[in-house]
Amino acid sequence: MSLQYINMVKILEEIEESALIQLVYTSSLTVISRFNNSLFNEVKSHARVYNAQHGITGILCYGNGHFLQCIEGEKANVLALHQRISSDKRHKNVKVLLLREIDQRNFVDWRMRLLFLERWLWSPATKEQATQLSSFLPFVPHAWEPEHTEKFLQTIKTFETAPHIKAAGITYSAFANMFRHIIGPHQAFLVVQGILSLLILVAILLLFL
Repeated sequence: MSLQYINMVKILEEIEESALIQLVYTSSLTVISRFNNSLFNEVKSHARVYNAQHGITGILCYGNGHFLQCIEGEKANVLALHQRISSDKRHKNVKVLLLREIDQRNFVDWRMRLLFLERWLWSPATKEQATQLSSFLPFVPHAWEPEHTEKFLQTIKTFETAPHIKAAGITYSAFANMFRHIIGPHQAFLVVQGILSLLILVAILLLFL
C-alpha cells in the first residue's frame, strides 16, 4: 500500500460524506495517446456530459505531456470520478497532489475548461495574460508540493480568458503539436538542407553513371 493511498484514506476519514471536496491530481499521457489527434476533444466532450450529470466542476490542464486536473463536488461523486480516471489507460502515473474539504467551489464552469500550458500553443489573445504562469513552466506537476499546487490554482482562477490552443491546432495530437513546434521556426533552414541533400544525391549518382 503506497504512502499516497494511506494519506488519502486518513484525510477522507476526517471528511463528512456529504461534504464538498476538491481533488487535484496529475498524470502523464501514454506514448500511444500522444498520437491520438482527437484525444483532447474526446476528453472535453466526455467530461462535459459526465460532470453535469454528477455535479462535478473543475478545470483540466495539459502541458509537456502531463495532465493536471482539479475536480470539485460532493465527496462520493469526486471519489467515483477519481476511480474512473485512475483506470483510464490513456494516461499513467496518476498522483494526487491535493485533497481537501472546501466551503465553496473555485471553478464553477460545468464544461470543465481545458487549458494548454505550453507557450507555443497559446492564442495571441491570451499570451500576454498567460505570462503569469511563467513560474509554473515548464509544466512538470508531478514534483509540485501542495502549496505550489494551490498557488497555481489561484493563478488560473483569476484569468478572464483561459490560455488555450490556437483554434486550428486543436485537431493535432500531442506528438504532432510538439513536432510542429520544433519544425515551424526552422522551415527555411530545412528547405535549404533538403535542396542541398538532393543535389548531393544527384552528384553521387552522376559519378557512378
